[in-house]
Amino acid sequence: MLLNVSYNNKEITRKVDAAVGKPFTLKERWNMGGIGSPKLFITGCSLEIRNLLLLDNNLNSCNVEMRPNGIIVRFRSLLETFALVIPYYKLSIYKGDLGIYAIYRDHHFIKVRSDTKAIQRFFKKMLNYKADNAPTSIEDL
Repeated sequence: MLLNVSYNNKEITRKVDAAVGKPFTLKERWNMGGIGSPKLFITGCSLEIRNLLLLDNNLNSCNVEMRPNGIIVRFRSLLETFALVIPYYKLSIYKGDLGIYAIYRDHHFIKVRSDTKAIQRFFKKMLNYKADNAPTSIEDL
């Protein structure tokens, strides 16, 4: 779900909280070692996101916020903030060649450059959290 989250709108906040859960408490954030990613530089994206990013001439970057039931990928275009809300059950992450991570949700995707250890540690933390909190699958029984 791609949303404009520039303004404080209760309906949009309700949609985001229903999809990925309420934000972690301060104690949970501290225990996890942070829930936000470093600045990620976008190398490729789906058509709908690309059309938004082409509207201005700024460097295309984004960040990822972890939530209890998913992630939120935020990016800016023309003084507006957009969010790609991805529940964990729809999240697919692929590690491409030369340090490129691709974050997929249905037909939306964003490819980001992972050239530092901090970015790689964040993606590892996010995937471990997703695996630890996933519901029990049939194969595990």
